[in-house]
Amino acid sequence: MELEDPKDLRASVRKFLTLTNERKKMSKTTLRKRIALVAVSTLTAGVLSVVAPQVASANHPAVGGSNAAATQGTVNGSLFLAIATNNSGVAATAPTATLASIHTDAKSLGLLAKDTSSGTAQTATVLGGAKLSLYAQVSTDIAFTATGGSFSGTIAGAAANTATYANDLRSTIEADVVSGTATGVATIWTAPSTAGTYTVQLLTGWILSGSTYITPSYTNGLPPTLSGQITVTVVAASAGGSYSAAYSACNTNTITLTETATYPSGVDSTSRVADGGSWYIDFRLNDAYQQNLSSGNLVATATNGALVNIGTDAGSTPTAGTASTDVEFTDGDEQTVRVTQGTAGAPVTTTVTITYNGTTVCTKTVTIAGAATKLTIANVGTQDLGSATGATPAQWMYQQIGLYSAGLFTVLATDSAGNIVATPSDYGTFSADSATLTTVVQGITVPTLASTTGSSDLTRFSLGTWSCGSTAGQANVKIKFTITATGTVLTSDAFTARCADNAFSYTASFDKASYVQGDIAKLTVKFLDSKGNPANSVTAIGNNTMSLPWMTGVNVSLGSTNPASTTAVTGADGSVTYTMTVGTTSGLTAGTYTGVVEFASPAGGVTATPTYKLSTGGDTTTNADVLKSIVALIASINKQIQALQKLILRR
Repeated sequence: MELEDPKDLRASVRKFLTLTNERKKMSKTTLRKRIALVAVSTLTAGVLSVVAPQVASANHPAVGGSNAAATQGTVNGSLFLAIATNNSGVAATAPTATLASIHTDAKSLGLLAKDTSSGTAQTATVLGGAKLSLYAQVSTDIAFTATGGSFSGTIAGAAANTATYANDLRSTIEADVVSGTATGVATIWTAPSTAGTYTVQLLTGWILSGSTYITPSYTNGLPPTLSGQITVTVVAASAGGSYSAAYSACNTNTITLTETATYPSGVDSTSRVADGGSWYIDFRLNDAYQQNLSSGNLVATATNGALVNIGTDAGSTPTAGTASTDVEFTDGDEQTVRVTQGTAGAPVTTTVTITYNGTTVCTKTVTIAGAATKLTIANVGTQDLGSATGATPAQWMYQQIGLYSAGLFTVLATDSAGNIVATPSDYGTFSADSATLTTVVQGITVPTLASTTGSSDLTRFSLGTWSCGSTAGQANVKIKFTITATGTVLTSDAFTARCADNAFSYTASFDKASYVQGDIAKLTVKFLDSKGNPANSVTAIGNNTMSLPWMTGVNVSLGSTNPASTTAVTGADGSVTYTMTVGTTSGLTAGTYTGVVEFASPAGGVTATPTYKLSTGGDTTTNADVLKSIVALIASINKQIQALQKLILRR
């Protein structure tokens, strides 16, 4: 980088002097404007072009995270300090590290807080006497300087590691960087023990002497470019050490986190814990400077008889507790409380309170389900004649609960508190209550087992079916569930299992004989087997077409074929109900109408022709109705006159 030619600079000066001699000929305002113009032009061309401002391009991690790599920043434009947790008690640089790994072993001591910038407007908070490990990537000679404290250690990664220190120990210069080559540099700055605000800077570049650039030194001067700066606030040791909710965390989990995971996770778990399982409450206690609290009395207490135990190390699973209160003398570093049932098999909802030296730092309410105590049967269909227990298509369950899986009934297991209990094969086994089986319903199985416990999970249900003989009928049957660990046997309430043949014929009828414009109409189609029994809900009823004047289908398309019925099955009573609205956007014409309902599948099916009456609402009296009323009135009057005449004649 070069200055303006000396001849041009002398010319600018002469111009300035000439302007000064003419000042008497000008107004003061005009003179100021002319002088300012010449001065700005001269400085812009000859001085400001020497130093180019640097712009940082990296975010700085917060205290307790992972050190940023020097290569994340801008060359000659970013300054980093080590923020990783330091358990060694020694501040460190990495004198033999490469540029890519210079951050690996960097450790600071006494660092309390750090902002997220890496340029010239950084801030940090430290304890008195803190040691900050600083590093950067540069391509010029550099200097670290500070308004207080001192530097020590070797500038790591420089060509010859020949750092020199000022007599006052407030700056250090590295003058062996190869020009244009990105190099990692690092040093340690020790903060003053006196509370106050201090500035630490990274300077880069070479000194211009005449028209030649020379190496910075304490004789030649410091590098000219400010490439990084941290405003450091030194606080007394007593400023920290008090619990800060803002910088602490506490979360529930159903697993033990590894020590390398985010701890705590930052979000409470939405999972559920089954009988015999455990909840984990992960927490970290920090002060206002994001530092772990020193050792103190940690107390965890659980309500409703639940048991707790405070672990001793993050990432390891604490043993199950033996009491509802546990006390440990430990620091605020990552900790875990394990929560278990007080009574085996009994459900429990407990509130766990954690205190540190008497201050409540965390309160969590968790639930552990108990052993299954009840089986609820629902969504019961009708089986086909002569079917095996597993010969059930998935359409029935899809229409009932939205799960496309074979089954004719659902089983929901719950504990004594109503919590849903999963029933996998390792928890227990289903079987039929053999005493309730008959020649009609000959066997029951539950091949699909519940695997989840969420109140909206489709897999919270176990799915079962039954086998039928050759004769239609029904039986009130029960199923059992045996819990493997305890041998406890649960028996469901009786439910009606029905057997019938495929649909052979059908009839269609409306829920009312007449409707008014805007009404909702329900059309029920009843399917019967060849013996007149309501058909099963296993065999599809086939596609259909419907023609119903002045009606609009809600869950069926009128006037066209409905192929969806090719896979649809009937309800448990052999019927299907369709919904229509009465009338159209243009209204309707009152009268009596006959519809046409056709299904393709039933072997003996005959087109159904339901009849219904429609009106527009309001006064529907016709002239004929009025005339009929008048005739009736006249006849009534005549009868009264005749009766009166007979009475007069008798007198």
